[in-house]
Amino acid sequence: MAEMWINMGPQHPMTHGLWNMRVKVDGETIVDSEPVIGYLHRGWEKMVENRTYPQIIPMADRLCYGSSFTWSHVYCMTVEKLMDIEVPERAKYIRAMSDELQRIGSHLMWLAAIGTDLGNLTVFLYATRDRELFLDLFTSLCGARMTYNYCRIGGVRNDAPENWVRDLERTLDYFEKRLKEYDMLIDKSKLFRMRMEGLGYMSAKDAINAGITGPVLRASGVKYDIRHNDPYEVYDELDWQMCTHDACDTWARYRVRMMEMQESVNIVRDILKKMPKSGPIRVKPPRAAPVGTAIARMEDPRGESLMYLVGDGTDKPYRLSVRSPLFVILSATPQLLKGSKIADVPSILGMLDVCMGETDR
Repeated sequence: MAEMWINMGPQHPMTHGLWNMRVKVDGETIVDSEPVIGYLHRGWEKMVENRTYPQIIPMADRLCYGSSFTWSHVYCMTVEKLMDIEVPERAKYIRAMSDELQRIGSHLMWLAAIGTDLGNLTVFLYATRDRELFLDLFTSLCGARMTYNYCRIGGVRNDAPENWVRDLERTLDYFEKRLKEYDMLIDKSKLFRMRMEGLGYMSAKDAINAGITGPVLRASGVKYDIRHNDPYEVYDELDWQMCTHDACDTWARYRVRMMEMQESVNIVRDILKKMPKSGPIRVKPPRAAPVGTAIARMEDPRGESLMYLVGDGTDKPYRLSVRSPLFVILSATPQLLKGSKIADVPSILGMLDVCMGETDR
């Protein structure tokens, strides 16, 4: 049978964003593939050169609508390094707690998406329902559901409102019970396991050589998490376990993210125990940054997010470059897909948790 190229995108429910996965098939078997991006390019890195440092914070929120807080957080950390600013202790705990709540919200959005990808609407409805509770927490914390504009250079915008911690603890208690429900729906389903186990194999060596980070890397058995290997904020003071799996396949990527949601719950509980009950949440930064460069990175829900900043002594950056984890992971999709069937593409790509906003910028 003759080989042929098929376009899965750029407008396709499976892509979870505006991009095109071109696959070359021989019958039903994939022999080659090519990810094509650029449909969502906004010129983000160029636009920020014309904005002051505080004005860039809401733009960083919009790098990925699924993990808005972590992107504005890594931006603020980069500027703080350039300006040599020390963030108050309580603000560090609030930031770390917000990161973990964002991780849960992002993973729930991913879980809802793969539920429909793999033919189970119940998973979509349950995950969407539970994500609303975490969006409600962010709404009461900062007034926004998705693009928070909450992190600030030197701390956070405001402290938690009255009864917020009480609502948070109730949400965590509820959510832990729901995680067991997901295990019953997915882990014990033969249909789900058939569409995940053994697919999209990538060894630890290949994942490292490809520059892959985050849950996809840890699902190949590599124990690498920036919160552990290069801790920021207060992660070196917290008790938590890195989530890894050694199956190296699509099933492992699913399990790592499910385990991470439980671990994020544990981290938030530990933060609530150790966080100072009072104290400053912000320091006032200078308007202009000094001449120099700074790099900051953190563990985004999708992998290593990094920013490189060049200051020229004015109130605007000379250059701000972004390292997107998904940009690197998508580059490895030809290796993940080769040898699989065309029907396996939604399952394999769904476990990568694609967000094109940060990829294209």
